[in-house]
Amino acid sequence: MEPPQDTSENPNDVLSDDDSSPENTNPDDQEIPSTTLDPPISDTQDESSDPVPDEQPQNTNSNPAEPGPPARKRRRRKRFFTELIANPSFSKNRRPRISGLAREMDTEALIAISVGFPVDSLTEEEIEANVVSRIGGQEQANYIVVRNHILARWRSNVSVWLTREHALESIRAEHKNLVNAAYNFLLEHGYINFGLAPAVKEAKLKSFDGVERANVVIVGAGLSGLVAARQLVSMGFKVVILEGRTRPGGRVKTRKMKGDGVVAAADLGGSVLTGINGNPLGVLARQMGLPLHKVRDICPLYLPDGKAVDADVDSRIEVSFNKLLDRVCKLRHSMIEEVKSVDVPLGTALEAFRSVYKVAEDSQESMLLNWHLANLEYANASLMANLSMAYWDQDDPYEMGGDHCFIPGGNERFVRALAEDLPIFYGRTVQSIRYGIDGVRVYAGGQEFCGDMALCTVPLGVLKKGSIEFVPELPQRKKDAIQRLGFGLLNKVAMLFPYNFWGGEIDTFGHLTEDPSMRGEFFLFYSYSSVSGGPLLVALVAGDAAIKFELMSPVESVKRVLNILRGIFHPKGIVVPDPVQAVCTRWGKDRFTYGSYSHVAIGSSGDDYDILAESVGDGRVFFAGEATNKQYPATMHGAFLSGMREAANMLRVARRRSLVLSDKVNNDLEKCDTLDKLFENPDLTFGNFSALFDPHSNDVGSHALIRVKFHGDKLNSSHLCLYGLITKKQAIQLSEMNGDGNRMNSLHRDFGVKLVGGKGLSNVAELLISRIKAAKPT
Repeated sequence: MEPPQDTSENPNDVLSDDDSSPENTNPDDQEIPSTTLDPPISDTQDESSDPVPDEQPQNTNSNPAEPGPPARKRRRRKRFFTELIANPSFSKNRRPRISGLAREMDTEALIAISVGFPVDSLTEEEIEANVVSRIGGQEQANYIVVRNHILARWRSNVSVWLTREHALESIRAEHKNLVNAAYNFLLEHGYINFGLAPAVKEAKLKSFDGVERANVVIVGAGLSGLVAARQLVSMGFKVVILEGRTRPGGRVKTRKMKGDGVVAAADLGGSVLTGINGNPLGVLARQMGLPLHKVRDICPLYLPDGKAVDADVDSRIEVSFNKLLDRVCKLRHSMIEEVKSVDVPLGTALEAFRSVYKVAEDSQESMLLNWHLANLEYANASLMANLSMAYWDQDDPYEMGGDHCFIPGGNERFVRALAEDLPIFYGRTVQSIRYGIDGVRVYAGGQEFCGDMALCTVPLGVLKKGSIEFVPELPQRKKDAIQRLGFGLLNKVAMLFPYNFWGGEIDTFGHLTEDPSMRGEFFLFYSYSSVSGGPLLVALVAGDAAIKFELMSPVESVKRVLNILRGIFHPKGIVVPDPVQAVCTRWGKDRFTYGSYSHVAIGSSGDDYDILAESVGDGRVFFAGEATNKQYPATMHGAFLSGMREAANMLRVARRRSLVLSDKVNNDLEKCDTLDKLFENPDLTFGNFSALFDPHSNDVGSHALIRVKFHGDKLNSSHLCLYGLITKKQAIQLSEMNGDGNRMNSLHRDFGVKLVGGKGLSNVAELLISRIKAAKPT
């Protein structure tokens, strides 16, 4: 059977479970007192930020009762894409092959692997950063060892700021250049010295290299926007964040629920840390002293009549389901090799194999198979009919290892800490982003925000909706990727009960349904009693049911959930009380998301995530968010890492732009110096005019360079020089006139010459200067 821990809390999860927001104008999106239930039931609303209880979670199990079905572990179900990968570096990421090195070095290599570094090669970002002088060879091998050592050293104590000097302490002096290269790369790309430890936060308040850089406008205060902002501030950028909601966090939303003496923090959006090894959110938890609760992978299933699923049937269908996916994998492998761009819905392929091999033909088996399919739809926030058979699990090779975990008190604890002290303007819904060679202008709420660069972090659903106007329009390549990638829906019903009636030994249990079209309706329940501070139960709604769910009233939805729970527990003699409060999410109707998280739709591929991540306008507008992260899409850590990635990209562009500007200034200064020296001995001088003739010609029609020197008290310098290209004959005519005023009138009226600064001279004038310079004695 399928584990809620995998497809459930999705390797594609984390940004998964998403709720709607208070800004919804849907009439259902209100706190509604129920006429049949005592507690208020509501759609999710962004009352900005309900404070999340910081108390340690308490288990209020006043009526302990364990569900009776045999416990079964649900294996993760997104691991097939590795069979398609031709590039061996993917598998290297998972299996270290360092021989002859000390155990300590092996450990450091494993830490590097856990955060996405290959064992024996450089990442594309490292290559682009020129960390070594030549790809391959001993220098690269030494660099990798140094990089891994620095990374492991900081990871061993993430509460301190690792200085360059500390990094050098345990590495031989001869490798100082490699230490500098590795340290700079890891620092600027957010692999070390990031997060919320007091020492790190304090250091991040100022530029780490003392350089003041460009102004950046960030659109969206979700995880990616907040992380990018903190990183950019530490790099010397001036940052402002525009957020349409009245709270930070975006699709990460924790709602405080309370009533009748119980209280709990419910994650209505991103909920589970999917894989803790190398996960930056795990680092934040360590820095903040937050305990992690491992999501236990035992998930009993119940039939519609409340009876436990037969263990033998359960095992048999789980094996059959896995075999179906294996067969689909082999089919797509051959199809991609032979026919290239062919793609079909994953659901169609699975159904074809199910029919051919006669899998799950009786009623209970069919319901079990549909439960697994619902779990898969949860993992991808999409109907099976919409998923690409070829690439639906393309992110699997990068999946983070380790346990899936809950954060006590909810993930908004991260959000509040990340948003602290940042200049965030709430209630600013962005309508337009205009960009060009002179910078960007972002229009929101009747205001104009100007900057050198902008970072757009809005969800893919907003880009698909076209809610933001880009001027000029986004490149067709990016618009096509936006349309190809999928952005689906997952909803939740969070219920706070007066006590825990379902027991404390499990974190998940599932429910089967007879109607295949509604297989995702409340198919999986998460128990948050151990981490939320109170007896909280969350029911998930996936697939087609998630869409229909948004058309149903909150009161009716909660009634349906309670009917299922009572069908499971009443036969066991366990009373299911009415909840003291219930909340229904409406992520599809939320105008700041229009859905939950991304997936690879039919005709799309992982490449579209990369295209979405590309900047536009020659480094003016950048993009971040889970849908721009090919390796970790649809996860909270994917959003986090994308913010770090774009901060590094913006730093690189700012440095490049600074070098270009510096070169230009230096060239202009050099040119002015050259002209000053050439005009020390002009061929002709009259008033404030001077002229230099072409040394290669005595023809009166040959070119001459004229300089006019202006003096004035209002000039910052003692004088200003302007230049023009005329003929030798015209220069002589000007010299024969009385007064500079007459000369200026003749220059403009008779000769049609416009005077310019030294840097505005034409190519013909530049060629003349070269000739004069070559002919003058040095």
